[in-house]
Amino acid sequence: MYNLGNTAMGLIRSVLLMQLMIFLNFILTVKASTPAVAKPGCQSRCGDVIIPYPFGTGGDCNITEQFLITCNTSYIPNKAFLGNSNLEVINISTDGQLRIFSNASYDCYNTSYRNWSYYRLQLYKFSINNNKNKFTAIGCDTYARVEGYLGQRYATGCLSLCNNITDVSNGSCSGIGCCQTSIPKGVMSYNITIESYENHVDVLPENPCSFAFVAENDNYIFSASDLRGSNFKDKQFPVTVDWTIGTTSCKEAKMDTKNFACQENSNCVDSENNSGYFCKCFKGYEGNPYLPNGCQDINECETMSSCNGTCINLPGTFNCSCPGGYEGDGWKNGTGCSLPNRDKSKRSPLIDIALGSSIGFLGLLLGIVSLCWMLRQRQISKLKDAYFLQNGGILLREELSKRQGYREDVKVFTAEELEKATNNYHESRILGQGGQGTVYKGILADNRIVAIKKSIIGDPSQVEQFINEIMVLYQINHKNVVKLLGCCLETQVPLLVYEYITNGTVFHHLHNDDAAFHLPWETRLRIATETAEALSYLHSAASIPIIHRDIKLANILLDENHTAKVSDFGASRLIPSDQAQITTIVQGTFGYLDPEYMLTSLLTEKSDVYSFGVVLMEMLTGQKVVCFKRSEESRVLAMYFVSLMKENRLLDILDPWVLNDENVEQLKEVATLACRCVRVKGEERPTMKEVAHELAGLQAMPKHPWSKSNLAGEESEYLLGKFPSTYDDGVTSSSMGMGYDSINNKITFELEGAR
Repeated sequence: MYNLGNTAMGLIRSVLLMQLMIFLNFILTVKASTPAVAKPGCQSRCGDVIIPYPFGTGGDCNITEQFLITCNTSYIPNKAFLGNSNLEVINISTDGQLRIFSNASYDCYNTSYRNWSYYRLQLYKFSINNNKNKFTAIGCDTYARVEGYLGQRYATGCLSLCNNITDVSNGSCSGIGCCQTSIPKGVMSYNITIESYENHVDVLPENPCSFAFVAENDNYIFSASDLRGSNFKDKQFPVTVDWTIGTTSCKEAKMDTKNFACQENSNCVDSENNSGYFCKCFKGYEGNPYLPNGCQDINECETMSSCNGTCINLPGTFNCSCPGGYEGDGWKNGTGCSLPNRDKSKRSPLIDIALGSSIGFLGLLLGIVSLCWMLRQRQISKLKDAYFLQNGGILLREELSKRQGYREDVKVFTAEELEKATNNYHESRILGQGGQGTVYKGILADNRIVAIKKSIIGDPSQVEQFINEIMVLYQINHKNVVKLLGCCLETQVPLLVYEYITNGTVFHHLHNDDAAFHLPWETRLRIATETAEALSYLHSAASIPIIHRDIKLANILLDENHTAKVSDFGASRLIPSDQAQITTIVQGTFGYLDPEYMLTSLLTEKSDVYSFGVVLMEMLTGQKVVCFKRSEESRVLAMYFVSLMKENRLLDILDPWVLNDENVEQLKEVATLACRCVRVKGEERPTMKEVAHELAGLQAMPKHPWSKSNLAGEESEYLLGKFPSTYDDGVTSSSMGMGYDSINNKITFELEGAR
């Protein structure tokens, strides 16, 4: 009896100890890590920076010259630099990344002189990580660009403006005082330049300087106070850089066994951003995969708390089993370890009490977890209901129930449906990103492929106008307009679901060197005609006229038959039948913007006509609308094209891919039509209905030989001289708005590389 009592008390203590361990394991997760190490006999640290092999401080300490780290001991603490450059290294990871400091470019003005400095970063072998870094520009009269010359050649940039520092919002980099854009993938250098429209004359007291820099995504938060001073001249920003071993893939590198960098107990991983590879220790191992015996087995028995039995560490794993005399699987989440149930009639009541209390405690714990889960689900449900009401869900349901003539396939999607369709909005599903938001590829439950647009911001104060716009877009049924299939109102901003167009944008087909020859003139003319017919439909045949407001090649999609589909109505405006024009804040894409609209803020259907005229010029020339690589007089395509037409020099700018002896007359007529579309005064431009009619006629126009052509320019007023600026004296970009803007107003500024 004495032995039985001792056994029972021992079991009680074991059960209580097990309960305590379960509770602690529920709250805490213990992780162990071993820092990466340098090659034996080599310097492993410079100041606060650990230097893991394949990096080193010279000699045999680094794998190649590109992995050299220079430790400058004149600083206290010492500072590490990449190679022989002045690029200070902050941190090195064996997973293929390191962090360095970079500087900002600046351009400062006062009443008597200009002080500027442009920063250039050059890595040669390594590349800038495009997911972890962004390009940022700060200023009230600033357009900045970042260009690269090694690796992938690129040029991009953004525009930042503000009339008054009171217009600026802290933390917002959407184009008012601050703008941001992404860095392309796989580039190895960048050069940052800054320019100004008016040399900061109008904003000099509050913003004497412009700044531009590349920095990690979460490293910089914009503040209005940054506009007033010059505190960025000497400031450094951390940038994440990708590094790899060599220039070959894992498969090729393994063939060279002598120089293959990955040691035992490690995997070879191909780089996603550029050529080369890096190494990672096997699961269950940690350390430096580039050193012999560098990946050491993790002793899980010292770190794991889920084994209730005997833990035996094994290479890369471990085993958990019950000791002799006990039964079970040894795992806490399994049967555990317990004495065999040999004779229940002789078991002490204390054992039953211990088992009952254990089961009760576990039941209580399970009940608490279930209650927390239910409260969380209830909170999520309430949040979805709040978003649904905020985004006008009730109003949309009422409109759908009482309106006649809407399509039968109109659908209000749930948030769960679209999350599942986009794999929780995974970055691999991104089709495109722009000023209006991000478009994802989605696969619905019925296997339909759709495009799901997630806007950057919403405007809760204009719900009624937004719902009215959705109802109008639902009723658009034109073969050359991307069909709106439905929406989701259970998220913070409404999500719009469109049909999926498979063949990309006209911009890609026209300006991608590999694809340009796939668009002969006959196809370009047909695409232009179809686009004009779609815009004519929006202006005159829709139940409420619609101004698209952002017509450009990037917003014209092509299906598998190269049929044009006008897309992206995020900036569109509905025009009431009793108004010919409305006043609104200027919005659009630089190069396509109607100068009359920029100067007056009066939006009319003729603003779309101007943008379409620029599209025709792109079709004819194959050149981009704005290119800072071209000479100053040819930088803006619309201005340059019209000036050449005035000088009877159309042949100087036509795309060689479209010109032949038989279509000269047709090209001349389209060029003349394009010039009419971009006349300065909107009232002198044709309507989209007239444009569509003329293009349809030109498609049927008989072809004449070159000898019958006469490339004389039309003697009419065109867009000549200085390109009108939205920011001239007396004109403000924050004019009073009327009606509904589906997305907050701003001008999208796009910089392209030279053709």
